Amino acid sequence: MKEHYGLIGYPLGHSFSARFFSEKFEQEGIAANYKNYEILRAEQLLDIVQDPQLRGLNVTIPHKQAVLPMLDNISEEAKAIGAVNVIRVSHEADGVHLYGYNSDVVGFSRSITPLLNPSHKRALILGTGGASKAVVYGLQQLGIASTFVSRSKKSGQLTYEELSPAIMAEHTVIVNCSPVGMFPHIDEAPAIPYASLTPQHLLYDLVYNPEQTQFMTRGSARGAVVKNGLEMLHIQALVAWDFWHER
Repeated sequence: MKEHYGLIGYPLGHSFSARFFSEKFEQEGIAANYKNYEILRAEQLLDIVQDPQLRGLNVTIPHKQAVLPMLDNISEEAKAIGAVNVIRVSHEADGVHLYGYNSDVVGFSRSITPLLNPSHKRALILGTGGASKAVVYGLQQLGIASTFVSRSKKSGQLTYEELSPAIMAEHTVIVNCSPVGMFPHIDEAPAIPYASLTPQHLLYDLVYNPEQTQFMTRGSARGAVVKNGLEMLHIQALVAWDFWHER
């Protein structure tokens, strides 16, 4: 009997997970299938996990934080980040048990590390969602201090209007954790002052559809090093498989 895996989030038109895992199952002869569960409310998770064949789920926008109260156990890393993007589903004698993990940290850290150099001391994090917390945690482990950038003014954060040339010069790593520029809104880009970018800057976009975002294109035009989140997603998928199988 086939094992079931899947992805919860909304919307899911941009996701690569179903294709990635379907190809993995076929190539490796694994008797399993993968399904997208497009849900508006995180609470719908509790209905989905009643499937007795379901073994694991990926979690994406906007449910990475909202699912936390519904989990029976959360890894220390996920607790520190405050967000989960992998859930192991265990059907036991006393009911369904849900275990939460975060693979964003591993995926992001492994992907960005080869691009870093000693001048990369401070980072601007565009967006404040679940993925951004993992990025900050990963950068902290790599010795890079981070500052959030948000559209509205909040304590300890910058707004886009406050990104002066001096701030841009000081923060040479910029990570887009927002969905701005994601398909189908491919002509949009985060509202940073691109004229202040230099070849010393590194722009990392968690968006991977399209593969070349406006954020990356405008950064490249100023000589900055750019990378999208596709490799991060591939690493995350493999790490998720290990979490599902308690490795």
